[in-house]
Amino acid sequence: MTDVRVAGVGLTHFGEHPERTGRDLFAAASQRALADAGVPRADIEQLNYGNFMGALSEHQGHQGPLMAEAAGVDAPATRYESACASSGVAVREAVKDVRNGELDVALVGGAERMNNLGTAGSTEALAIAADDLYEVRAGMTFPAAYALMARAYFERYGGTREELAEIAVKNHDNALDNEHAQYQSAITVADALDAPTIAEPLGLFDACPITDGASAAVLVSDEYAEANDLDAPVAVTGTGQGGDRMALQDREYLARTPAAERAAEEAYADAGIGPQDVAVAEVHDCFTIAEVLALEALDFYAPGEAVGAAARGETTRGGDRPVNLSGGLKAKGHPVGATGASQLAELTRLLRGDHPNSDAVDGELGVAHNAGGTVASTTVHVLEVVA
Repeated sequence: MTDVRVAGVGLTHFGEHPERTGRDLFAAASQRALADAGVPRADIEQLNYGNFMGALSEHQGHQGPLMAEAAGVDAPATRYESACASSGVAVREAVKDVRNGELDVALVGGAERMNNLGTAGSTEALAIAADDLYEVRAGMTFPAAYALMARAYFERYGGTREELAEIAVKNHDNALDNEHAQYQSAITVADALDAPTIAEPLGLFDACPITDGASAAVLVSDEYAEANDLDAPVAVTGTGQGGDRMALQDREYLARTPAAERAAEEAYADAGIGPQDVAVAEVHDCFTIAEVLALEALDFYAPGEAVGAAARGETTRGGDRPVNLSGGLKAKGHPVGATGASQLAELTRLLRGDHPNSDAVDGELGVAHNAGGTVASTTVHVLEVVA
């Protein structure tokens, strides 16, 4: 079975681009990925594209061939939708196809346009990732859902708002030098604690922003990389996917995310590694409590221990295992369909040494954790420097 190399990556700036279309954003990201890879468009055999709300925000379905045209690619193209894990799933399916020998070169990525809907419109659009019949119609929003998960965590294990605030501070600090980040500004614990409450115990700085943006990566087989003399030292060596019941009231746990636990177990086994081998991670911190749940699902911490990791300095730039050196969803931004592939892009840059925060990475193995909804769907990918 062939290695799957990340030959090149590309990102747009994450932020507010209300006048730019999704196809425009993805065209820019894919052009950068192809240029970074040094792979001609004619060699792309497949496009896997992640998008969640394009039918609502742009009244556009059937986006696969549309995005292939935008990228200048003449190849079969499919849109993947799994809420916030859309492009994580797109990446996973491309990895499997390259490994299985079905193709040698795939373009993967995603995009989302959200700011043109406004805050209320984006909130309503995001809500369709929850159970419409039993959650959305009762007034559930994602800040409220993650607040319930945070309250359940605090009740079971303990934890404080100050410890959540330390996560927000850390991720804003990490975004300062990331040219792709939406928020390149520092905050303090006091700023986070003084911000308006959005759903107790979560405040404004516990939540990721509404974001427009796109991401792309070129994945190639080891044989193609060698034959074309590509400089592609980073490979996807493990992949996993997990699922859970959609509605929170149907879950066995609110203070754990079993879908992510299963995805991590599968990815670790696939790569032949364990959590102790991971030097750096990009995790799905749509809310600060989500980073806590992700770190425990990835088995970096026992249940109840991850909430204080940032405050103890363990997941900061100077910590033993820095988390979300990109700034995470919290500060880099969260253009939903683009997020999974953007984590792949950020980790690739961190591991190959051309990211502004690469100096904080002490090791050659990273993990990307991408979650959909209230973690009803999850992908985990292991990336390693292999040559």
